[in-house]
Amino acid sequence: MLETGQSYIAKQLQDYRLTTAEIIYRLPDHPSLLQSYIWQELDIAPRFPILHKFLHFWETRLEGRLYLVKIAHQSLIKPSELYYCGSEFVIQ
Repeated sequence: MLETGQSYIAKQLQDYRLTTAEIIYRLPDHPSLLQSYIWQELDIAPRFPILHKFLHFWETRLEGRLYLVKIAHQSLIKPSELYYCGSEFVIQ
């Protein structure tokens, strides 16, 4: 679960990134069927220690065998972006 408040901002300043993983797993009672689970947390790329800890928990404690894990991550605090628009606007 994502944290709130000051610790959330502190983690972002330490280069934690919002990480989303789509976990595809086999249903325990019907191994030929696949199910999807979305996991989201602040984590450090490219090693993803928090995601690895969660996946270890999944493999040791849950019955659904992992099939595929897709990962996306985005830095939430980044430098300002400045674009030249090629026009001039006068406001009076």
